[in-house]
Amino acid sequence: MADDAPVNRQERREAIRREVMASGYVRIEQLADEHGVSGMTVHRDLDVLERQGWLRKVRGGATSTPTALLETSVRARSADAAAEKAAVAEHALRHVESGQVVALDDSTSALAVAERLSPLGPLTIVTNFLSVVNLLSGEPGLHLIGLGGDYHPTYDAFLGLHTADMARSMRSDVLFMSTTAVVAGHCLHRSQETIQVKRALMETTAKKVLLLDRTKFDRRAVHELAPLTAFDVVVVDAGTDAGTVGRLRDEGVRIEVAAG
Repeated sequence: MADDAPVNRQERREAIRREVMASGYVRIEQLADEHGVSGMTVHRDLDVLERQGWLRKVRGGATSTPTALLETSVRARSADAAAEKAAVAEHALRHVESGQVVALDDSTSALAVAERLSPLGPLTIVTNFLSVVNLLSGEPGLHLIGLGGDYHPTYDAFLGLHTADMARSMRSDVLFMSTTAVVAGHCLHRSQETIQVKRALMETTAKKVLLLDRTKFDRRAVHELAPLTAFDVVVVDAGTDAGTVGRLRDEGVRIEVAAG
């Protein structure tokens, strides 16, 4: 059996968590074989992950539920490249002025900006991201406008045609948003419903700020959102490949690099 030192336990549990999130169901026997541990060890791992709210144990394995999927999706996305997102968000605050209308999309990069907005009030916040609404509700100096429509639990956001129509009826001073992937100078995203709302928010803002951590440049997605040149500012973290930054600047992209 594999060594069960604390670091190995943590890595194994993270791998199990990701597998449940991706597949929706895993068998204990399968996990034991994959990770070279006993079934009892897998049971203990699942107990820990269940207490943390990542999954639900069932007979012979573990599964995600709609509620767990919602929590897992937002929590997992927030944890992914968290330090880089925090640095990008801190830098992005220089584009916010008191009294402005600030639009935020349903990305966890925008959520990182939201976490830092309260001291900059008064502000009006426009968003389709329920996580942002829950985070900022009741904060003094912040007026919240939620964009309604079809609620998608996986994204904890309101998406689709009705949400996009409502977004087009708003006017913001600055929009903070992100994307799934960047390929050949273009933003790509997994969800067409999400793209509808992002484009509507882009149409009705005075300044478009794209938030990118370095992992976005290593990913792929299906649906094209917009070229990077469509944004007034693209903020990247300090660990982003310098060659990539230089090439994009040569192509006319206005890039700002956040301090490490």
